[in-house]
Amino acid sequence: MKAVGQALKLRPGCYDEYKKRHDELWPELADVMRSHGVNMAIYRFEDTLFIYGTAPSEEAWEEIAAHPVTPQWNAYMAEVLETDENGELIRHMLPQAFAFGDFDYGE
Repeated sequence: MKAVGQALKLRPGCYDEYKKRHDELWPELADVMRSHGVNMAIYRFEDTLFIYGTAPSEEAWEEIAAHPVTPQWNAYMAEVLETDENGELIRHMLPQAFAFGDFDYGE
């Protein structure tokens, strides 16, 4: 199992639209994630989002990133999330600080 943690920042005043877009997750993206065994939860503190996701392997994450729907989704979400000067989402990969029980994948 390969777990990932990320932090992203919302553009000011964009939480409602961010939430709406995830409530209406594109079926093609959901199918890609499901077919690669992804489980994900996103938590919010003020304008910071914390993503916790698992997939069976690093390769599964790489295949999802390489799928054509992923850059389309990222461009769509760039309207409500902070981006760099190239328009790419600013993602902060979070190192695991602690894991216990079902979350302990020996990373």
